[in-house]
Amino acid sequence: MRGRRPRAAAVITIVMTVIAIGYLYPLILVVINSVKTFSEIMTNVVALPTHLAWENFSNAFTLMRYPNLFLNTLVVTCMGTAGVVFLASMAGFRLSRTRTRFSWIVFLLCVAPMMIPFHSFMIALVKVARTLHLTNSIWGLGTVYWGLGAPLSLFMYHGFSKTIPGELDDCASIDGAGPLRAFFQVIFPLLRPVTVSVIVINAMWMWNDFLLPLLILSGAKKSLTLQLAAYNFFGLYKIEWQNAMAAVLLTITPAVVFYLVLQRHIIKGMVAGAVKG
Repeated sequence: MRGRRPRAAAVITIVMTVIAIGYLYPLILVVINSVKTFSEIMTNVVALPTHLAWENFSNAFTLMRYPNLFLNTLVVTCMGTAGVVFLASMAGFRLSRTRTRFSWIVFLLCVAPMMIPFHSFMIALVKVARTLHLTNSIWGLGTVYWGLGAPLSLFMYHGFSKTIPGELDDCASIDGAGPLRAFFQVIFPLLRPVTVSVIVINAMWMWNDFLLPLLILSGAKKSLTLQLAAYNFFGLYKIEWQNAMAAVLLTITPAVVFYLVLQRHIIKGMVAGAVKG
């Protein structure tokens, strides 16, 4: 039995490694083709480059107007994530503390949009955004993200808030703190694990999102995001594959770095929120 366990672990490790390589294979192709010339890409996509064409990155950096669009994407991501954290944390905490049938119905209505495909209401969403003058603006795009990101985040905060003793609310009230002060000074710091998970999940989604920025920012060339700029290399009659692959790497690198820095907090926050959820 002792000899079988190391063998089983080795087999599992090999199988998981093969599966991981399979998932990473498209990204590996992007990396390989980002340093190849256009002719080499057209000749053989999976072949290694004969020489490294680093100029692809400088060309993509210039054509994308990377600094400006990086700032646009960063503003949208920060604004959208901050709004989701602010709204979902207060709503999730309050609904977890209110133990009535009405509050349970409200909670179900708040999290129900998670089960509705975005494509089924995106046209109506764009019409509402246009009516509220939220289109063609990165600030409007960030505002739209509040509503789309709130259901899942509220669900996570609602489950995690149940692990916080209700006596803390009473102590804060006895000390003279109002509801908002008690929440932000006493409760919100205790929500740090799930807050980090919410920030990472929403920031990764908003940074890499393509469809919603395409719908909201389609008429504003100066307010594009990095994803839309990378899409511009795929033209109707010509596709600049070498620049497109370099642009994809320039776009996803900040998100990958952000995820690697905070990845250990994701599972911790989600599991902690599911203990009594």
